[in-house]
Amino acid sequence: MSWPALARRAAKGIAILLVSFILAEIALRAYAHFHPTFIFFDPSYNRFRGNPGAPDYDFHLNSLGFKDVEFKQQKEAGTYRIVALGDSCAFGVVPYQHNYLTLLEENLRGNGRRVEVLNMGIISTGPEQYLALLANEGLGLKPDMVLVSFFTGNDFTDTLAKEPRRWWQYSAVATLVRYVVDLNLKYQGRLSYPGASYDDNEPTFTDVAYLRMEVDRSLIYLRRRPFKKAFADAVAYLVRIKDLCEARGVVLTVVIIPDEVQVSQGLQAKVMETLRAPPEEIDFALPNRFLGEELEVQQVDCVDLLSDFVVAAVERALYKPRNSHWNIAGNRLAAEVLARHLAAKLGGPGAPDPPR
Repeated sequence: MSWPALARRAAKGIAILLVSFILAEIALRAYAHFHPTFIFFDPSYNRFRGNPGAPDYDFHLNSLGFKDVEFKQQKEAGTYRIVALGDSCAFGVVPYQHNYLTLLEENLRGNGRRVEVLNMGIISTGPEQYLALLANEGLGLKPDMVLVSFFTGNDFTDTLAKEPRRWWQYSAVATLVRYVVDLNLKYQGRLSYPGASYDDNEPTFTDVAYLRMEVDRSLIYLRRRPFKKAFADAVAYLVRIKDLCEARGVVLTVVIIPDEVQVSQGLQAKVMETLRAPPEEIDFALPNRFLGEELEVQQVDCVDLLSDFVVAAVERALYKPRNSHWNIAGNRLAAEVLARHLAAKLGGPGAPDPPR
């Protein structure tokens, strides 16, 4: 075949690929517009919000896309309403009935108290999105308390200055290709669970991917504190949440959720070996201590779960394997600790009205 003929064939092939790419791009963008999905770039907290009625094990998300039963706009008389904000830790990887916020509601309803905990957790969000969600939707539910679940694993670094949009995020096709590649290289378990039975021992990430993730997150434990601005920004968002709550007479409580590397000595050893950092350079309790001290200065009620989880982890696993989210036991422990802390605030029969 002559070179001109080869050139014509090559040009025809390139044209077909280009047209196919453009058509695929249009189709994917149209699909994402009518059926939003976390795969494609969107700066809003709604990017990762669940689809209304989507299945999650044997449960279905409510009509707002939250992992909870339907929210009643009108609060019943005599009911103490808690709006719970957080990321995937609040949303949870366990079934609805085992989620710590579901269990917290059950635990607080004892002694004649009428309490409801509205789980508004959205995966892959951070303090900035918690503030936006509270202002846009949470306060409209007329809560008596706002409970913010702050995950040390990434809620500090989520407040870092936004990185420039990656080149592949400008293309729906390239984004989808990257997602499929990551799905095959990094994940071992399932990412969604419609109609599936829950397995508390099923790992999510591969060994390599999970260790890499925990190593990347562990830079916040360095004593020289390279993320001072990120820490300060995280506190600033929580203070703005406090200001919103105070202006409406709403109580605010922040619960500090530890990452697995803060709890598991075995995982700590692997991370420190990979970082090649001497023990004196790393303090796995540093972010919790910093946040607790700053919230005390701001007079924000705070519950740090780290010490309870470190003690309990000696006897039983509290996290899903290679996942960084709590398993059933971890959710149960968190609910118990939180219930003890909050019960004193809520009172019981004959007790004074809860603080407003």
